[in-house]
Amino acid sequence: MSLEITKVTARIGARVSGVDLTRPLTEAEVTGIREALNVHKALVFAAEGLDDTGQQAFARHFGALTTAHPTVGAVEGAPNVLPVDSERGRANHWHTDVTFVLNPPQASTLRSITIPPYGGETLIANAAAAYRDLPEPLRRFADTLWAEHTNDYDYAVPDEEIDAEQAAHRAQFTSITFRTAHPVVRVHPLTGERGLFVGGFAQRIVGLSAGESRKILDLLQSYVTRPENILRHRWAERELVLFDNRITQHYAIDNYDDLPRRLHRVTVAGDVPVGVEGKESYSIEGDAAHYTPVHTPADTPAPEPAAV
Repeated sequence: MSLEITKVTARIGARVSGVDLTRPLTEAEVTGIREALNVHKALVFAAEGLDDTGQQAFARHFGALTTAHPTVGAVEGAPNVLPVDSERGRANHWHTDVTFVLNPPQASTLRSITIPPYGGETLIANAAAAYRDLPEPLRRFADTLWAEHTNDYDYAVPDEEIDAEQAAHRAQFTSITFRTAHPVVRVHPLTGERGLFVGGFAQRIVGLSAGESRKILDLLQSYVTRPENILRHRWAERELVLFDNRITQHYAIDNYDDLPRRLHRVTVAGDVPVGVEGKESYSIEGDAAHYTPVHTPADTPAPEPAAV
């Protein structure tokens, strides 16, 4: 196997070479990529010649696919492919993909279609490194917390400042309301690592007021977004990024004026998150069966020792 893994930063990110994504991967390649993902959390590949069909085939090596999104439409003729298009809105807030459902995707793939001549980077943060950065008393406190995640979240832009197109996109995004309670500290089912499982869809700490919740979530989030924990990926033509959605957050930087920017996203179905005490997440509102099958921890191999 000619797979080569080159670190991009000390805490997150690696570039993978020596693999052709346009053909089926060998078992050894899949194993090597999975091991690299466990360690580096985000992997960058050259994707020359890769199309929507090929992107889906690549993602299927790591598990069943979700449909494109619980509420947002897919690429025409490709129900598993979500267009991440600047014309449909800009995801310029920190989040982990689709955490408002019971079992969010385990992994996400993004492929560059149209990139602006400047700006448009994607930030990806290592939530396991963030957890390790917490002072011990704060870490013990976080271990006990649960947070309610919802797609009906508190947008930063007031209603009066959005145009009709943005309002229509927001209405579609929230056309079905989902609310799910997840552990604030999630145990990764493959590595046993603990990571802060918060981000933009986490709106309230279970048992606390909105004001109290915001202070705690902001404090924890500040550890996730420390510069040392972040990969700032500048997109090139025909690239694919694979990241572990169980233990990262990401942010699309809105710094490219009104220029077009389009990526295609395909996500791999995940398991129900589990906290440090072994308790699983639970749904409060919304059925996402049309989006993703539900996998329990019993469907996942036993954790391996956490990578140091």
